[in-house]
Amino acid sequence: MKQAVLNSMTDAEQQLVRETSRDALTDLDEEELLALHSRIREARSKYVTIYRRNARGAVVKRGGRGFSYPKNQRDRDKAEVFETALAAVSRQVAAHAARAAAELKTSRLEAAARTDGTGPEPVATTAAAVEKPATSRRPAAKKTTGGVKKDAASQAAGRRRQAKRDAR
Repeated sequence: MKQAVLNSMTDAEQQLVRETSRDALTDLDEEELLALHSRIREARSKYVTIYRRNARGAVVKRGGRGFSYPKNQRDRDKAEVFETALAAVSRQVAAHAARAAAELKTSRLEAAARTDGTGPEPVATTAAAVEKPATSRRPAAKKTTGGVKKDAASQAAGRRRQAKRDAR
C-alpha cells in the first residue's frame, strides 16, 4: 500500500485499515471478522462509487475517458487500499469457516462412532404402511370417446372386423 494514500485517509479510515493487519486479525473470532468484513466492504463500496461517479462526470467535462483518468487518482487509490484490506479479511473468514467445518465433521464422526455405526435408529413400522405398498406410477388413463356405450360399440365393431379377417 502506498504510504501517501494511507496518510491522506481520515483517522477512522486509517483505524479500519490497521484492524486488517495479520496480528489484529488473529485475535478476532468469526463473528467479529464478519462484522469487520462488512465495515471494510462498505468503505470499499463508498470509494468505488465516488470514483465512478466522479469519473463519469469528468468524461463530459474533459472530453474523454483518457483525459479524465489521471484527475481521479486519489479515490481510485483509496478503493484499492480497501479492496486489499477486504481480501485479507475474506481470507481470514474463509480460514475460520474451514476450521469450523472440520470441527463439525470430527464431532459428527465421533458421535457416529459412539453409536453402533449402522446408521440412523430404526423407525417403527405401522400395519397400514406394510399393507399398502407405495406406488410410484399413476394409473394409466383409459381411452374414451365420450361415453361407455359408444366405447363398447367401438370395441365390438373392432372385434367383428378382426373376426371377419380371421375367417378368410
